[in-house]
Amino acid sequence: MVVRTYISTMLRRLQRTLTKSGKRAGAEVKVHHLTEEPTRAWETINNSQTVIQVTQMPHDTQISSKELRIVCVSDTHVLVEDVPNFIPPGDILIHAGDFGHGGAPVQVKRFNDFLGTLPHSVKIVIAGNHDQMFDERIVRHKGFVCQLIFLTETELDTQLQNYGVQSCRDILTECVYLEDSSIKICGVNFYGSPWQPKHGRVPGAFRYERGQQGLDIWNKIPNETDILITHGPPLGHGDLVDYSRDNHCGCVELLSTVQQRVKPEYHVFGHIHEGYGVTTDRKTTYINASSVDRWYSDLNKPIVFDFPIPKGHSKEELAHVKPCHLIRNKVRRFPAD
Repeated sequence: MVVRTYISTMLRRLQRTLTKSGKRAGAEVKVHHLTEEPTRAWETINNSQTVIQVTQMPHDTQISSKELRIVCVSDTHVLVEDVPNFIPPGDILIHAGDFGHGGAPVQVKRFNDFLGTLPHSVKIVIAGNHDQMFDERIVRHKGFVCQLIFLTETELDTQLQNYGVQSCRDILTECVYLEDSSIKICGVNFYGSPWQPKHGRVPGAFRYERGQQGLDIWNKIPNETDILITHGPPLGHGDLVDYSRDNHCGCVELLSTVQQRVKPEYHVFGHIHEGYGVTTDRKTTYINASSVDRWYSDLNKPIVFDFPIPKGHSKEELAHVKPCHLIRNKVRRFPAD
């Protein structure tokens, strides 16, 4: 039974304490035998799962000096840059992928310029399946990627030359870009990964075969992660698609990794537009922050939450976090080293 509730600040703090104390290093996660059939997989584990819908925090809630105000969006698809005051104020902005709609250089430039106008001290961004120009496996096949982003090879070269860069990644200079990497900010551990399971025959960036290939990706997530950011959802949370009320498309290995090993306090994602909203299993809070609906017509408001700053840290540390790319824990800062 799904129950609507509001998790108070004191309850959230208690949950975090219990979650931290309950983490077990080295807990082994195995591939589920129904990994390729997520709806059937959910049916087998549903009775042992807790899914509680959470009422969202109002945007005008006063920001505390002792907590990080974190603003979450995803799947903006170049549709929010001109919407006045769409992003509420906060300390850290998280974008969980699909900032573009194909990922052509002009789209990345527009998104990067938009980030530069926002007042948040830190902006954390991961890519998604529609950000094709960020997936090295796709980019190396120039003719193919040009078909995906509806440009000729000459047009692609011209856009990159106009921006004085060699790749679309080089355009993204107003954020911390995470790709299978982590960063600690004010004592809080963030980890970001752009991957999601293959679905149908539609090509896209950062896709994997369900099963061991996906588990190998999620095995890279550090146990100490506090806030996990992925593009795709875990099974059972924000992963239902509109065309069938019972059609789950989340990753069961991602859910198992979250619940059995990593146990983050928050898991932020997107990808499934109609899955927008917040749920909890009483240990982790799951946030599908998709900003557009399935039809790319209506906008969902950003989702915000407060995260207590650990002892020994303060918001003053935010000023020391500079834009960079962290790709499989290799660092590139701006201007380039």
